[in-house]
Amino acid sequence: MVVDGQVGAGSGEPESSDSLRTFGAVVQALREFNGLSREEFGGLVGFSKGTVASVELGRRMPDVDFVEAAERVLGNTGALRAAAPYLARRPGLAAWFRQWARLESKASTLYTYECRLIPGLLQTEAYARTLFRNQLPPLDDDQIEAQWVERSRRQQLLTERPNTAFSFILEEHLFRRGTGGLEVTRELIDHVLRIGELRNVEIQIMPTAQEAHAGLDGPVRLLETPENKWFAYCEGQESGQLIADRQVVSTLQMRYARMRSQALTLRDSTDLLQRMRGDL
Repeated sequence: MVVDGQVGAGSGEPESSDSLRTFGAVVQALREFNGLSREEFGGLVGFSKGTVASVELGRRMPDVDFVEAAERVLGNTGALRAAAPYLARRPGLAAWFRQWARLESKASTLYTYECRLIPGLLQTEAYARTLFRNQLPPLDDDQIEAQWVERSRRQQLLTERPNTAFSFILEEHLFRRGTGGLEVTRELIDHVLRIGELRNVEIQIMPTAQEAHAGLDGPVRLLETPENKWFAYCEGQESGQLIADRQVVSTLQMRYARMRSQALTLRDSTDLLQRMRGDL
């Protein structure tokens, strides 16, 4: 199950990182400098050829034993040992979400319409963990923790990029569903109201009283890069699509613009959220 670009067990390849790829490239360069094949090197460090390949390609986090053994075999330069503490990866991101996540981190404008669940950028920890606990196939505790760490890291975009304009259009029923129970929903509404006070964030509610609107085909995200290029992203069950075609993106922009006029105003959206909070 995909939840805001994240995946459950066995549902996609986790995101690598620049640090892992750089570390792997150094290992490969030192190995080749010493005239060793991956198989020969693996025999000397006590790991399989496949493990060596995964580390060199940045797909696998090397453990302490690998780093120490590699240092001994590759000349004790100290480079691998010094780099190891700075290795990090981004667990939980589906393969198809990677490019969007990279664009998202630098976007000057980011629009989000959601009708299925509260977008990851706006979720509280309790709400997010409720979603993770209900994923199928089930996640273990470590996977749930990893997904929350990644989600909370992404949420920093809202405050770390004050010059990025964020717009969210959320269906009213997302709050009325009561995901996680009353306390989780109260906390969620309070959190969304606080986020909505940021100067660079606009949050509108699409009321259930709105019988039809331009977003009935499903959720969509749009972003503008610093180079003024626009991209769209649409996500479904076990899949996601990054859209660069200008004609398609233009159509989605028109639909989003229409939805902004069909949703409640910023003030009315805040009033509705406050009333829902008071009814709980």
